[in-house]
Amino acid sequence: MSEQTPPICDYEGSDYQQSFWDFGGRAYEDAVEALALRRLLPAGGDFMLELGAGAGRNTRRYLHYQRVALVDYSRTQLLQAQAHLGESDRYLFVAADVYRLPFVDGRFDGATMIRTLHHMAEPALALSQVYRAMAPGGVFILEFANKHNLKAILRYMLGRQAWSPFTQDPIEFAALNFDFHPKAIWRDLRAAGFTVEKILTVSHFRVNALKRLIPLRILVGLDGLLQPTGRLWQVTPSVFVRAHSDAACQGAAGEVIFKCPLCHAAIPGMGYDLICDACGALWPYQDGIYDFRIKAD
Repeated sequence: MSEQTPPICDYEGSDYQQSFWDFGGRAYEDAVEALALRRLLPAGGDFMLELGAGAGRNTRRYLHYQRVALVDYSRTQLLQAQAHLGESDRYLFVAADVYRLPFVDGRFDGATMIRTLHHMAEPALALSQVYRAMAPGGVFILEFANKHNLKAILRYMLGRQAWSPFTQDPIEFAALNFDFHPKAIWRDLRAAGFTVEKILTVSHFRVNALKRLIPLRILVGLDGLLQPTGRLWQVTPSVFVRAHSDAACQGAAGEVIFKCPLCHAAIPGMGYDLICDACGALWPYQDGIYDFRIKAD
């Protein structure tokens, strides 16, 4: 089981939810992202695919979907999500590699990838996997870290930054942490088969001094007024996109959810260890988590 894929950013054992969100001074970022999601999410749906779900920060925001599949490479993040969300048949917890999603084609009518693409060394490959798992017309909400942001532009023009925010190649500012140019994202979405419907610019006031001096509700309100300018230009550090799948094939039929990430055969069954009848691979089910991670030999 050692087939090569791009490197994975693994949050196993991390206290990311607590250190970054709960106690990291990011109430503003969380609130404006919640506002963007409310504006972009459909009125309802059947099955949502949440990629890079982490500890479930956004999961309750998908309340109009009947079911949500939380996908993360880290088991400990998914265990934190279970503790946060409580027991419910609405939630399906899956440890998996986004480059090899273990779902049958056309299974989901909704998907989100929030603060996750910036860990992708090959974003086009990741987006193509999302497209494969989505039903025709399914809504995909993507957030990406924008290299063409105002701070980067000013730093570059003042000679305080070597890399250009105007080129379409990504910038890896730390190991497996990438900023992308919007034009590159539009290109990759189109190549995967998505049509962009709406663009919102988010976190206009991501400046510590402003967050300290201006009340949160005022900052969030101002950000909300500016978010629709995303259709004209994108100069914020975070950009949200709503797209839909142009798939011509039908959505998945029946109740089968999983497929083998090694041989791509469908795998019926739930609630126990799964064995692929086609290739014999064993995919464990433990602590309420289906584990489809492929480990190197």
